[in-house]
Parts: sequence; structure tokens; C-alpha cells
Amino acid sequence: MALHFRQATRVYGKTLPFVLLRIGIGLLLGIVSVLYFGAILWVGHRLLEAGTISGWIAAIGLVIAIGLFVWGWRLFSRYVLYLVKAGHIAVIAHIVDTGEVPTNQLQYGKAQVADRFAEASALFAVDQVVKAVVKQFNSGVVSFSRLFSAVPSLKKLIRLVGKAIAIAASYIDEAIIAHMFITDDDNPWRSARDGVVLYGKTWKPVLGSTMLIVLGLYAAAFAVLLALTPIASVLSGLSATVEVAGWVVVGGVFLTVYTGLLKPWVKTVVITTFLVESRDKTPDSETSEQIAARSDRFQELVEKADGETPVDQPHQPSERPALQNSL
Repeated sequence: MALHFRQATRVYGKTLPFVLLRIGIGLLLGIVSVLYFGAILWVGHRLLEAGTISGWIAAIGLVIAIGLFVWGWRLFSRYVLYLVKAGHIAVIAHIVDTGEVPTNQLQYGKAQVADRFAEASALFAVDQVVKAVVKQFNSGVVSFSRLFSAVPSLKKLIRLVGKAIAIAASYIDEAIIAHMFITDDDNPWRSARDGVVLYGKTWKPVLGSTMLIVLGLYAAAFAVLLALTPIASVLSGLSATVEVAGWVVVGGVFLTVYTGLLKPWVKTVVITTFLVESRDKTPDSETSEQIAARSDRFQELVEKADGETPVDQPHQPSERPALQNSL
């Protein structure tokens, strides 16, 4: 495990352009968020002071503004952030597989995603099925609730472990996407199925290291937050407005470090562990049957792979932006 960590750290350092890109996007989104809500609150405050609107209307307007922000965030995440993340995954997979760093990482990542998936929603569709299968499989192979159901004092611990396993699935599906980038199969559903089967053969070291590093991630995030809180505490003696602004800055810096530096490193470790552990293994029917027994969504993946279902079939063309223009 320590070997995978060291190798992943080296790979992480080699993908610095993508790390910096994610940090830049995070900072931009933070600034836009502050300006958006700052403008909404300023306009609402002025209208309330002037008596133009009532408190109920202001509250409804705030809810609508939050709803619009969430909708825009999800749209941006699905069609921009998701593709940046996929490009980063492609570069990580290439480095782990070949030991070579692409000359222009951003262009290479964009080209790999565009070659494998015609549209943004195609990648999203495959990933959602893979994530569902991984979650069901993990829940099936790690069933602490049955073993310790008679010990009430362990229920909270069991729930925490269950949540950790669910969070781990969000990183493991990225490792399976990485496997898709280094295979010669041009059918995304089939390569995704094979990647899931390979995970079924290597789940113990992959899930174990993922859960360990996820716990480490939260510990590191908590340490960063504690290190930043004195900034807001110092500003609290000046005025309430300055204190609020201080907490906004602290929150922005924390989210930037967490999403721009810590999470990409965790992703790199998980991908590296999976690709190295599965390197000399091949998918087999026995493992497929074991996964099918624990995940009903796996059958959906198998049917799409065997039937060569177009990856973008569930979506309408008018709703899909082209990948080439999104990354």
C-alpha cells in the first residue's frame, strides 16, 4: 500500500497542469458565487429598506435565487467540471500505464475524452451505472450490519463504516473510468463492464486503501479548517460585517484546498492502486457471476455491453453539448 502511495504521489506531481486548472476553476466559481449572492442580498436589503417588497416576498426571491444557483451549478458540473475531471483521469491512467507524461496534458486529456465518448452525457451515463454497481457490490461484500446486529453499541460505528464505503465508491468508479482509457475496446459499455469485473477481483486492496485514504482526507480537511479559523477570529473584533467576510474568505480557501489539492490526490492514489493491482488480471465469468449476485445494476451493464448499446441512446441530441467544445 505504501508503494502505491509513493507512486501515486509522483504521478500526482506530474499532472500539475490539471491540478492547477481545477484550482483555477474552483477560485473562479468561488468568486462568482460570492458576487452572485452578494448582489442578491444587496438588492434584497435595499428593497426591504425602501419598503418596496415584504419579508415574505424577499424570502421567496431568495429561495428562487438559490434554486437557480443550484441548477446552474449542476449544469456546469455535469458538462464542464465533469469533463475536466475525466481529462485528468485519462492523463493519470496514461502515466500509470506507460510511465510517460503527455507533452500537452490538457490537450491530450481533451482528445482522449472526445475519442472515447462522443458527448458529455455519454460519459455521465456510463459513470452513473458503474457507480451504482460499485455501491451495490461494496455493500454486498462488506456487510458489517449482519455480523454485529446484536451489539447495539456498534451501530453508530457500522453506520460510519457504511458511509465511508459509499464515499469510497465515488472514487472507485473513477478508477474504472481510468481503466476504460487504457483499453483498446471502442465499446465504452464493454470496457466499463470489464473494469467492474477487474474491481471484483481486486476489491480488497482497492477498497481498503480507498477507505483509509478517505479517512485521511477528512482528517487533513479538518486540520486545514482549524488552521484557517484564526483568520476569522482575528477579524471578529473589528465588526460583524468584517467577521462575516472573514468566514467567507476562510470557507473559500478551505474549499479551494479541499477540492483543488486534496481530492485530486486521493483520486490519483485510488486510480494508481486499481490499475497496478489489476494489471496482470483478466475478467472472468466466475467473478462476473459473483458481482451479479450482489448487484442487480450489473445485469444492466452486461446487457448494454453485450448488445453494444450506443452509450448516448437515453439522451436527446438537442440536450448534449459536444465534448470537443466543452473541455
